[in-house]
Amino acid sequence: MSEKKFYASRMNLKEKTILVTGADGFIGSHLVEELVPRCGKVKALSLYNSFNHWGWLEDVNCKKDIEIICGDIRDSNFTNNLLKGTDVVFHLAALIAIPFSYIAPASYIDTNVLGTLNVCQSAQVNGCERVIITSTSEVYGTAKYVPIDEAHPLQPQSPYSASKIAADALAMSFYASFDLPVTIARPFNTYGPRQSARAIIPSIITQIAAGSNTIRLGDTTPTRDLNYVRDICRGFILLAESDRTVGETVNIGSNTEISIKDLFLTIARLMNRPVELAYDEARVRPPKSEVFRLRCDNRKIRDLVDYRPDVTLEEGLKKTITWFTTEEYIVKYKSEIYNV
Repeated sequence: MSEKKFYASRMNLKEKTILVTGADGFIGSHLVEELVPRCGKVKALSLYNSFNHWGWLEDVNCKKDIEIICGDIRDSNFTNNLLKGTDVVFHLAALIAIPFSYIAPASYIDTNVLGTLNVCQSAQVNGCERVIITSTSEVYGTAKYVPIDEAHPLQPQSPYSASKIAADALAMSFYASFDLPVTIARPFNTYGPRQSARAIIPSIITQIAAGSNTIRLGDTTPTRDLNYVRDICRGFILLAESDRTVGETVNIGSNTEISIKDLFLTIARLMNRPVELAYDEARVRPPKSEVFRLRCDNRKIRDLVDYRPDVTLEEGLKKTITWFTTEEYIVKYKSEIYNV
C-alpha cells in the first residue's frame, strides 16, 4: 500500500462531531483526551447518577473543551436524542468486569447487548458516518493458536464474553442489513492510568504501594497481550479515520505476551519492593472459564491503517506505576478489597 493511497482514504475528524459512549471510564476518558485536539466537537457520555459525578472525566485535562452528557444507553429514546447531529460514534459503554458477570449476567445483556442495539439503531436513524464498536480479546477465549487473528473461533467462556460476542454480531448485522458503516475494534488487554481496581495491573501496584509484603493474586499462569492505553486509543482513531475498515473486525494489540507471574515480578522490580506472591482462591475464575493464553496477531491493523504500538511494556508500566502511586490517585483505590 503506497503512502498516497493510505492517506487518501482518511476521514478528516476536524470537520466532525464525535460522540464517545463510556467516556467516563478508563479507556473512554483517555480517548476523549486524544480526540479533542483532532476533532471539531467531542460529546462525552457519562452514566447518569444522582451525584452528578462524571467518573474519570472529572480528571481529564479538557473538560472545558467537551460537552458532557449524562444518560444511559439502555434507553432507546435517550440514545436517539444523544446521537442527533453526531457524525462519528466511538461506542465504549459496557459492563466489563468478568467476575461480576458470573454474579449478574442479566445486567451484562442489558448493557452490552441491548445498549449496543440502541446505539446502532440510533446511529442508523441519525445518519452517522462511522460507528466504532468496542469488542474485546476475551471473545476468543483460550487461544487455539497464536498469534490470534480475526478468524480465530469465538469462545464464550464467561457471561461477559458471551455478551460481547452477541453485541459484535448484532452490530455487524446492521452493516450487512442496513449498510451502517460499522467497524468492530477488538483491543487486547489494555492498561494504564485510571484503570479499574479489579484489573490485574492496578491490583498488583496498589497492593505493593499500600505496603503489603504478600501480594494476593489468582492463577498466575495465564498470558496476556498488554497494551498501553494511549496506543489503544490511537488505534481506535486510525480505524475511524479510514474508509478501508468499514465492515471489518480488527484486532488492536502488540503481538507479544507475558504471564501474570512474570508481570508481577516485573512490577515488583520496577517498584523496588521485595514482595512475595500468595495464591487467593477468591480471585480464580471457574476452571472452564479461565482464558489461559492471549496473544494478538496485529497484521490486519498494520496493513489497513499502518498501526504499530509506540509504548513498550516496561515504559508503560513505569508510567502506570507513577500515576497509581501519586497520592491524589492512590486514595481512590481500596487495595485491601478484592473488587469483582
